[in-house]
Amino acid sequence: MLRLPAIHRVSVAILGLDPRIHGRECHYMNGGTTMSDIFTWQLGALPSLAALAFGYLLGSIPFGLLLTRMAGLGDVRKIGSGNIGATNVLRTGNKKLAAATLLLDALKGTAAAAIASRWGLDAGIAAGFAAFLGHLFPVWLGFKGGKGVATYVGVLLGLAPVMVLVFAVVWIGLAYLTRYSSLSALVATIVSPVVLWFIGHEKVALLFAVLTVITWWKHRANIGRLLSGTESRIGSKG
Repeated sequence: MLRLPAIHRVSVAILGLDPRIHGRECHYMNGGTTMSDIFTWQLGALPSLAALAFGYLLGSIPFGLLLTRMAGLGDVRKIGSGNIGATNVLRTGNKKLAAATLLLDALKGTAAAAIASRWGLDAGIAAGFAAFLGHLFPVWLGFKGGKGVATYVGVLLGLAPVMVLVFAVVWIGLAYLTRYSSLSALVATIVSPVVLWFIGHEKVALLFAVLTVITWWKHRANIGRLLSGTESRIGSKG
């Protein structure tokens, strides 16, 4: 029978979460992670502020707005939902531009988390969190940004790369069954922190639990439409 350390090593290998890369050793090897380990912040005040500022600046780049303006399509905030994300960019009729927006909104979260993680897990968490907030509340646009799913996935890629596959499997499976993109993404944001916690990466799990709550709050209009049965389905014309 596999002992807990062996199980944890397997989960680390499968999900691409190397505690040495993230600046900490596996506490399971010494009898388990304690609550004090989870809530201990090892980054100093100035490095924390630097990571937050770096992440926010990257996250606040409004790629949807910039790309649509560069393409001569005007201000994307004046059409559809008024959002700067890929879904609203798609309403311009330019699928390539929407795909580029989706990719760049994700990669800015990846870059923030991955680059900052070179100085430890806590730095990566701080920068990833700030990048997510920067996308949602960019100072340049009066703090009115996107809904955060793409950047959520991007931060996930930066901190736990193979966990993106878990997110994708949940999203694709539910989208196939329900044809609701919003519902699929919302459920995937619940599954992600649960899986992270289960495999013993509690700090990252706590980050994504917070990001999930914020994501659900930003999607409250979608949730209302899902409950009332008026949410648009994938492939619908309405």
